[in-house]
Amino acid sequence: MIEYKLYIAGEFVQTKNKLKVRNPFDNSVVGETYLAGNEELEIAIQKASEVKDQMRDLPSYKKYEILMQIADEISILKNDLALILCKEAGKPLKYALGEIDRAIQVFTIAAEESKRLPKEYFSIDWTPAGEGKEGFVKYFPVGLIAGIAPFNFPLNLAVHKIAPAIASGNPIIIKPARSTPLSVLELAKIIDKTDLPKGAFSVLPMDREAGNQLVTDDRIQMLSFTGSPAVGWKMKSNAGKKKVALELGGNAGVIVSDSSDIELAVKKCLIGGFAYSGQVCIHVQRIYVHENSFDEFVGKFIEGTKMLKFGTPEELSTDISVMIDEENALRVEEWVNEAVVSGAVILNGGKRKGSYFEPTILTNTNNEMKVCSLEIFGPVVSIEKFNNFDEAIKNINNSEYGLQAGVFTNLINEMNQAFNELEVGGVLLNDVPTFRVDHMPYGGVKNSGFGREGVKYSIFEMLEPKLMVKNINY
Repeated sequence: MIEYKLYIAGEFVQTKNKLKVRNPFDNSVVGETYLAGNEELEIAIQKASEVKDQMRDLPSYKKYEILMQIADEISILKNDLALILCKEAGKPLKYALGEIDRAIQVFTIAAEESKRLPKEYFSIDWTPAGEGKEGFVKYFPVGLIAGIAPFNFPLNLAVHKIAPAIASGNPIIIKPARSTPLSVLELAKIIDKTDLPKGAFSVLPMDREAGNQLVTDDRIQMLSFTGSPAVGWKMKSNAGKKKVALELGGNAGVIVSDSSDIELAVKKCLIGGFAYSGQVCIHVQRIYVHENSFDEFVGKFIEGTKMLKFGTPEELSTDISVMIDEENALRVEEWVNEAVVSGAVILNGGKRKGSYFEPTILTNTNNEMKVCSLEIFGPVVSIEKFNNFDEAIKNINNSEYGLQAGVFTNLINEMNQAFNELEVGGVLLNDVPTFRVDHMPYGGVKNSGFGREGVKYSIFEMLEPKLMVKNINY
């Protein structure tokens, strides 16, 4: 067991409140850290406020060097960091390694974007009153940012807040999930070695009272939250006048047209449906297959699901392992059982053992069932048939969520219709909604979020425009 101290404004510190972090696979203690309270948060806020101007004035080349140094150091420590992710999150090694790769990419992209922050010159003399004047818009850092990250991508989703904050010249305080704080505390050791001003970055697992202060404190200019809709929208209502960015949940849908490559659709949907036990906000949850291809797709999908290997997260060959805790596995089991009572049919899986829930395929579902209408955040996929593309579009849109959707088709008119009519933040053609690379705009509509992430787009959220108008002849 390793001790991880909190990182408060350039100092590694302990508190009186210890926090044991357990491996979801075997419940063993893999690390021990501490919980911050209001006192520790106060220090972080004050120190961040002291370096706010220094961060604003940090030159582009220096931000670039800092961000690239972080990316390079993560690359060196890739295997060690991946193992920490395996142990604290129960994430299979193949996906943990992928998460570390993505964190490297985020810092690299942020380094590049730090050299081209937005600005605009424009003419004022479009009207007689503007004759002899010109305008310039420059974007300035909003100030101190509070970032709240979830358990499912404990490193990369924190990095999606940290890297853009550094690139845009903002100090940031990160609150990791209490179940998975270790990888971000390891990242703090890397960032501490750079020339980032001390005080510009803190990592604080927190008690509930301090966590609430992150939302309500007026000295914090922006809140960036990734998590559940219920928590996120409540935070927004309590955040006062600060800027807010919310990346929330989804029950992502996929359309498989009869013109599509079924082998490709099955292969992609298997990964999208069951990677990290479905604990992904863009996890494939609802699949709608044209009736001409339904039997073929279902047969191949069941066959592929049966081939997924269950095992310990640290084994590279493991495809699926335990969920984050037994409480969530019990919830998934309850939802599946409720659906079966209401008429759903289990085609594969459906059983739980401790924190492990089998990769499960359902059919004969409807939107009144939680497995369809809510975000299951578990290894459960429903497959239903449709007979025309309009019907499939309506099925996807019949949801309170709208994060991303996947459409498998080889017809241009169906591609265009899907893009124009699906009520989501992103449409993936011949791929699953689970696809994400870190420089693309990412976010949703309806109950799925507010604002966009993706490095450049996060930077935009973290800046405020300021206009200067001047007389040309004076």
